[in-house]
Amino acid sequence: MNKDLQNKSEELERSLAKQLDVFKKGSEDWLKVGAAVAVGAVLVYGVVQLAKKKQANQTDKAMQVLEKEGLLTPEIKERLTQKKSASLWSGLLEKLLFLGIGLAKDKLYTQFFAEPEKPVEKKENI
Repeated sequence: MNKDLQNKSEELERSLAKQLDVFKKGSEDWLKVGAAVAVGAVLVYGVVQLAKKKQANQTDKAMQVLEKEGLLTPEIKERLTQKKSASLWSGLLEKLLFLGIGLAKDKLYTQFFAEPEKPVEKKENI
């Protein structure tokens, strides 16, 4: 009885160790995906900020030229300074978000529905 309990205990320890290894491998993959998403978000944010800064500089220059010429009216100033409602970046960010969600979903499906590996039992010839 004692030996049987000891064997079960060893088997449970091996099973737990294997589950921890699988969890570590899965978390490494998630960490890589998360890092890639974070780097992509930082890159997109930087590009958007640069584009905004460049556009603001061009608008300021245009307003200065119009003001020097005496052609700057409140209507023109409003048109030049009002925010744009849609842009390429908003659509791109949305597509990246859905791509990330799709990749995560595929990864989860493969992990949840994959059959667990069965240990190979060796037969002893006596």
